[in-house]
Amino acid sequence: MADQVYLGIDLGAESGRVMAGLWNGRKLRLEQLHRFANVPVALADTLRWDVLRLWAEIQDGLTAGARAYRGKVVSVGADTWGVDFVLLGRGDEMLGQPYHYRDARTNDQMARAFKVVPRAEIFRQTGLQFMQINTLYQLLALQTTRPELLSAAQGLLLMPDFIHWALCGAKVVEHSNGTTTQFMNPKTRDWARGLLRKLDLPTRILPPVVTAGTELGKLRAGVAARTGLGDLRVVAPPTHDTAAAVAAVPTTRTGKPDWAYISSGTWSLMGVEVAEPSLSARTLELNFTNEGGVDGTFRLLRNIMGLWLVQQCKQSFERRGAKRTYAELADLAAGAPALRSLVDPDDSRFFNPPDMPRAIQEYCRATGQRIPRREGELIRCAYESLALKYREVLHSLEELTGQRIEVIHVVGGGSQSAILNQFTADACGRPVIAGPVEATVMGNVLTQARAAGALGSLTELRTVVRQSSQLITYEPVQSPVWEDAAARFQSGRAAAR
Repeated sequence: MADQVYLGIDLGAESGRVMAGLWNGRKLRLEQLHRFANVPVALADTLRWDVLRLWAEIQDGLTAGARAYRGKVVSVGADTWGVDFVLLGRGDEMLGQPYHYRDARTNDQMARAFKVVPRAEIFRQTGLQFMQINTLYQLLALQTTRPELLSAAQGLLLMPDFIHWALCGAKVVEHSNGTTTQFMNPKTRDWARGLLRKLDLPTRILPPVVTAGTELGKLRAGVAARTGLGDLRVVAPPTHDTAAAVAAVPTTRTGKPDWAYISSGTWSLMGVEVAEPSLSARTLELNFTNEGGVDGTFRLLRNIMGLWLVQQCKQSFERRGAKRTYAELADLAAGAPALRSLVDPDDSRFFNPPDMPRAIQEYCRATGQRIPRREGELIRCAYESLALKYREVLHSLEELTGQRIEVIHVVGGGSQSAILNQFTADACGRPVIAGPVEATVMGNVLTQARAAGALGSLTELRTVVRQSSQLITYEPVQSPVWEDAAARFQSGRAAAR
């Protein structure tokens, strides 16, 4: 039995888990206590998150943790995706059902914002990649579609901060997730209130900002009684799931931007860890982002559509009666023709199409390529296109930092995809180190352990990750076909515009 146990609540775009991190002073072992689906709900032509059901599932997981490790649990903390939020009114009453970031209401909001505040000024004040899902554009959409909610709002909590409020009553936003809003200043590390005022958005709703490792309080009496966890500490980990995952990258090169990471899941977030935000005109031109990390670092990265393409293809195949596991789809992709059809994963037609295979086929038709029709052809197209997108982002990172990247770490669920890892190594011409799969939860619970004094530096934390994980290295196979494919990838994207 472990000497100490830390509970990590981890919500992703497809599922949520409550995990136990068992720490024996040298290694961390993870145990899943409860797993549950996280499926968006269509409601009156909108797309919402069912946060009350998620909260009920979380409590079931915490109850399981109390039963399994009574008396050994030190603290609990939550991480989730970014940008989405809950509004609280008077008396801390929830206002409305929170929107999903893929809801269509934000489609025209970036253009609306730029009419008031120029794009370059928004970037100067926030350092964030321009994406219609950002909280800034969600608030602008709410200003138009549901102004009464915005008027009644007394507080805004991002998703992990809402969970912490439900746990202990703290109304704060942890820095790493706060930076995904596009209204936090990377220099002051506080809210860009002047930007919100120019856009006529309320600043009274903004809570205090805290850093990862901050103790937020003890469990509410009701939660303590229902779960059996008693007087338990609630500690804010890096609450953005990518920030938690990057904290758990098993690199030995902490402090040097000569390694890159890909946090691979529904989204692929590819970047480097830097000490200061990059706010240059070139960073803006390349549409890179500066998101908060642990110990005052920043994650200079690009958000890439990621395995969303594969996930949505799988769902489409299932609707047509072909149920395949991801492993089976990878086998079909391995047997399909190589580098025949390529798409830009970030093309807007892939954001939330009714049918992903058809969207891929339409892109290929529009760019004069062979049209993938079989399941394996479609999945291979997605994997190869992602690898080529990673290559493009790699070169941009090297340009922005002036540093050659020697190795790429792939963490998260996508690190299990051997075919994508090998394509990435081949396309980028760099070794790929895959793992850990559970980097996000490891970053979450190890940050809690660090807050409790069980660990010291970030380097020490990453040493624990290496000691506790099985890692696989994929060496690049040099082939001129990837150079040709990269050129076709670029020309195809130009033709698709």
